[in-house]
Amino acid sequence: MGDHIRELKMSLSQIQSLRVAAVLGDCLDQLDILGHTLMVQIGRERGTVEAPERVRLAKLRRDCQYIWQQVSTLHLELEEKQSFSSLLQVVEEEEQRKKAENVQREAKREVKQRKQALQIQQGEIEQKNEKLKELSWVSKDLRYQLNEQASMIVNQRMIAEKCIELKLQQIQRETIQAEKLLEDQLELLQKQLKDEARVHEESEKFLQNQHEGLQLQLQQWQEHTQQMLQEKEQQLNHVHCKRTVNLEKLSEMRRKFKQMEQVAMEDREEQEKLRQQQAEARAATKLQAWWRGCMVRRGLGSFKKAEEDKKGKKKKDGKKKKKK
Repeated sequence: MGDHIRELKMSLSQIQSLRVAAVLGDCLDQLDILGHTLMVQIGRERGTVEAPERVRLAKLRRDCQYIWQQVSTLHLELEEKQSFSSLLQVVEEEEQRKKAENVQREAKREVKQRKQALQIQQGEIEQKNEKLKELSWVSKDLRYQLNEQASMIVNQRMIAEKCIELKLQQIQRETIQAEKLLEDQLELLQKQLKDEARVHEESEKFLQNQHEGLQLQLQQWQEHTQQMLQEKEQQLNHVHCKRTVNLEKLSEMRRKFKQMEQVAMEDREEQEKLRQQQAEARAATKLQAWWRGCMVRRGLGSFKKAEEDKKGKKKKDGKKKKKK
């Protein structure tokens, strides 16, 4: 861009410089009006607009003043020297400023990243310190619990030994009492055993006598039962005889009943046939009467000639009456 501007500087004439200066003068007027407008707007809206808007308007006014200064310098140089050296200087300064801003921005970014990394490391260190503090408290608590448990174990051991000693003494006393009680029970059992042996002998004698009496009663009952069986057998034979006789009578009665039933059925069949014949005769009589009535009404068969004779007689009688 600088080389291109240098070429323009070498090729511009006085007339071209004046034309460009006139255009730049017009731009200066416009920039002056714009700067004045921005200043008036900032003064008018002070306290009524938000801070970001005021900052934006102030930056626009500063940019406008900077551009006005550069354009004014270039305008004077074109009128006096017909050159662009100030513009080249401004461009180079702007490039240097942008480079410096980029370097500064990059440095700020690196500083920010390092700061964030340091903050992260600091947070991790603080977390580790907190964990160390917690572990320290846990260690103290565990030591305290260990001491408490050790003293508790010692106390429990002493109490357990004391309890065991007391239990041993109590067991010894209970053992002595149990031995004495068992001896008393043994004496009592021996006495009861003697009494039971005596009672057993007496019971055995009594049961022997009872057995002999029951044997005698059993023999008597067997004889009585044998006699009763003989009597019942005789009664059973008598009942069998009666049953045979009754069965023969029953067979005879069944035979007679079948004969009577056969006679009754034959009589019923004859009566049924007679009723059918009578019904058929009545039906035939009714049918003949109905047919005769139909023939008479319609003048069929022999009844037709008789009807014609009657009609002929009536006609002759009518003619005779007319002649008279």
